[in-house]
Amino acid sequence: LSVSRGWSWFILTLRGVHGDSLTVLQAPEFVSFQKGDWPVSGEKIPDLVALTMGFSVQEDLSWPGLQVGPLFQRPRANVLVVVRGVDSLALPQSVASYPLENPVPFTLDSVAETVHSLFAEDTPVVLQLAPSEERLYMLGKANAVFEDLPVTLQQIRARLSQDGSVLASLPLNSLSRNAEADLLFLSEVQVLHDITALLQRHRHLAKDHSPDLYSLELSGLEELSRLYGQDSAQYRDATAILASVLQKFGEDVYGLYGNSAVVEVVTVKTFEAPLTRKSRSILQSQQTSNPGSPYNLAYKYNFNYAVIFNIVLWLMIALALAVIAVAYNLWNMDPGYDSIIYRMTNQKIRMD
Repeated sequence: LSVSRGWSWFILTLRGVHGDSLTVLQAPEFVSFQKGDWPVSGEKIPDLVALTMGFSVQEDLSWPGLQVGPLFQRPRANVLVVVRGVDSLALPQSVASYPLENPVPFTLDSVAETVHSLFAEDTPVVLQLAPSEERLYMLGKANAVFEDLPVTLQQIRARLSQDGSVLASLPLNSLSRNAEADLLFLSEVQVLHDITALLQRHRHLAKDHSPDLYSLELSGLEELSRLYGQDSAQYRDATAILASVLQKFGEDVYGLYGNSAVVEVVTVKTFEAPLTRKSRSILQSQQTSNPGSPYNLAYKYNFNYAVIFNIVLWLMIALALAVIAVAYNLWNMDPGYDSIIYRMTNQKIRMD
């Protein structure tokens, strides 16, 4: 999370009035978001995040909502929060909100790769988390800062029963502490609370020279909508709780980074997933040892791969050349002149 003396920008995307939307909760003055109803495509959000952080993209983003900012002044952190299963959230304060069209699934993998490649020596924080899918990806300082962050549903639910749990401060109303869907939603709220607490404990992150990237995906509301319906008291109470929590989360992050963080929230009813993309409800499967193995998915790319590959490759080539050189010299060696053993033997024979 950093640029000038440190970058940091948090992006949270939320829904404005009707339909899917991208809402900028917090942004410094030098990141100029223009108010308007210009739609932004879901597949362009990673490019928008990259441009806000000062990175280049492959294709120009001809979107008037973001104006060109100063070259040497950039936010210190970027947090993107995607909320699934809701048409709109009543956020009292925001910088700007834009309609979201073509809401296809997207990731910030390309942005994370850029951050790591440009600031590898500074070990920036890169955190991508989806509690409902128990999906976690960390790079750099995130491995140390968020090592105690509960990521599996079992860990998060255990955290709800400990001291400092959000259950003690939230008005649950119609939500139950025993229902699976309700606990999934409350677990995601707990994760937001714990991330803020860990950042307050590690305030030095806001002072380094590398930008940090956070990407969070929340689907608790989607499960509540599927189970109870959008007209239910549980869904309405959860929507009000999440709007309040996200507003405070954005303000806390913005303050922790010295008012130099961008926080955005994306709200999307349902993703227009391609036919090749398969999804499942976390409540449909209680135990899955390795969700990726049935599909033969590759492991996430390791940025040390190129280094290790070159070391192994050139070491093998050097050893092969050494073996060839030794074999060639042994084959063409004259025992009488090149070997001290034969030379001593010849002298002894002549003396005899």
